Amino acid sequence: MPVNLNPPDPKSLLPVAGVRLGITQAGVRKAGRKDLLLISIDDGAHVAGVFTQNRFCAAPVVVSRQHLSMIDPGKGVRALVINTGVANAGTGAEGLARARQTCADAAQLLGCNASQVLPFSTGVIMEPLPVDRIVAGLPQCIAALKADAWADAASAIMTTDTVPKAVSRQFSIGGATVTVTGISKGAGMIHPGMATMLGFVATDAKVSQPLVKAAVAYAAKHSFNAITVDGDTSTNDSFMLIATGKAAMAEISDAKSPEYLAFRDAVTTVATTLAQAIVRDGEGATKFITIKVEAGRDEDECRKVAFAIAHSPLIKTAFFASDPNLGRILAAIGYAGINDLEVEGVELYLDDVLVAERGGRSPSYDEAQGQRVMKQAEITVRVVLNRGRAATTVWTCDLSHDYVSINADYRS
Repeated sequence: MPVNLNPPDPKSLLPVAGVRLGITQAGVRKAGRKDLLLISIDDGAHVAGVFTQNRFCAAPVVVSRQHLSMIDPGKGVRALVINTGVANAGTGAEGLARARQTCADAAQLLGCNASQVLPFSTGVIMEPLPVDRIVAGLPQCIAALKADAWADAASAIMTTDTVPKAVSRQFSIGGATVTVTGISKGAGMIHPGMATMLGFVATDAKVSQPLVKAAVAYAAKHSFNAITVDGDTSTNDSFMLIATGKAAMAEISDAKSPEYLAFRDAVTTVATTLAQAIVRDGEGATKFITIKVEAGRDEDECRKVAFAIAHSPLIKTAFFASDPNLGRILAAIGYAGINDLEVEGVELYLDDVLVAERGGRSPSYDEAQGQRVMKQAEITVRVVLNRGRAATTVWTCDLSHDYVSINADYRS
């Protein structure tokens, strides 16, 4: 069961003017489930994305990058096509051809160029994409297009997820009410290297193309790039931001303006909620763990320490067992790669409990305090380096027996 995460209320998911969604059962890999989503985008929208840094990236990642580089200001992205079940990764030239065929067929149905369609896939790696089933399902997706289908869309992109992930927020930007709605999928193969999932966020804000691109990169860094479940970076990770420009506001084009900062932070808020939902639904997770590293010299060294803790299987299994074997955290801080770290200055807290200081166990700490915190479903680990003013926060989960079972049985 996910950690304090419930399915979204469909009534809470707000339509975004200029975006419609259509879902169908295409039978990509398994019969009887919705597995094909088409997101239609009106003319005039600005779209940008960030993708996995895995060198064995999937065919749809390659094609989406290419199509984004080909877009001219007068011919923006008109559609996203997302399938589950088969990742179309590790499929060579044939995989690229099938991803491009998906775009071409969708474009013909929508009356646009193939380069205005971006493909996305998730599922089993090294299996051929059944493009004939996807192409056959596209007319059904188009016939089903509607603005209020965000809940169905969130369900359609799930793989090992146990809960669909979707959220809406409204913000006031420059005196205008702006809507931001997003969906994501992910539960395993979660580790920073762009984002580690599929995520799609849409807004009716009116923002220039360069600033949409800047905002999606910033949001990814502070949300999807700040989570980890198992340290495995997927081949298909993609995070897209769609700004339709339908809100009653002047276009934001100044990166230093209060309006842009408000827009960037609004998108980041939605992305962070989706990213945390992925961790809460981590495969087999029973604990949601926030790791805060403070008083570092720079953000980079804070992230090194945070992810050393978050990736450690020894630490994650201790959290699963509610075992305050907290020396494992000190060990991870020590091997995080800060060569001149003075351990006598480091403080370690578990929630509000001071565990270690001056190079060892705090005189005020006893194991009953640690046991109390470790039994909680949500726990904060706070490390104070006392070297400067930088800080960072990442989110992770524990590692349970069920994680092994889920991944051992993934293809069956």
